[in-house]
Amino acid sequence: MRQTAALTNRLPDKIDVLVLAAGRFDKRRVVTDEGFEQTFAIYVLSRYLLAERLRPALERAEAPLILNLCGTGGIRAGRINWNDLQLADGYSLFKATMQGARANDLLGAGFADAHPESQIRYALYNPLFVNSGMHRQFGQPTRAIVGASAALFGSSTDTSAALLAALLAQPPTAPLTALRRGAPVPLTRPEFDRPAAARLYTLLAELTEPHRV
Repeated sequence: MRQTAALTNRLPDKIDVLVLAAGRFDKRRVVTDEGFEQTFAIYVLSRYLLAERLRPALERAEAPLILNLCGTGGIRAGRINWNDLQLADGYSLFKATMQGARANDLLGAGFADAHPESQIRYALYNPLFVNSGMHRQFGQPTRAIVGASAALFGSSTDTSAALLAALLAQPPTAPLTALRRGAPVPLTRPEFDRPAAARLYTLLAELTEPHRV
């Protein structure tokens, strides 16, 4: 969180687009020197903190957009472990990744509800199956199976990047939009539950409180 806060201090005071895409996934449970589980820190906490700290700079832009690459609904295995957000009990790479995807869907809903007067547009986007090399994080035989599937059925990173570039060139006009490879996802789905989003937003505010201002 210190590094994330320091980054925002080095950025311009006017920002057109903030793209939230960072993540690091590990088979082992890794704890940062600030005491946070690594996947949760990078995939969830840092994205929340970047959006909140950079909000004034974004609001100085003509048509500001936050683009968050995340789960965007429909991930049945993903759930928020409310009593153990950092997965101290029963950590797995899959569980941490899916919780992060679900949490970021709620981040979009939480941002829109927390700042209803803001002109910032928030877009949640899932590019679906991309041949990104993530399969290298798995052990065998999963690595070989997922890698082969990605090569056969996954979109290339160039193709996915072109879709994102088109979205950035013509951003949505609604305060909150959810898309799966360009197709709209209804915000009435339970994955965007407003009370759950408010609950998560409150918890993240508490966890990042020393770094939010």
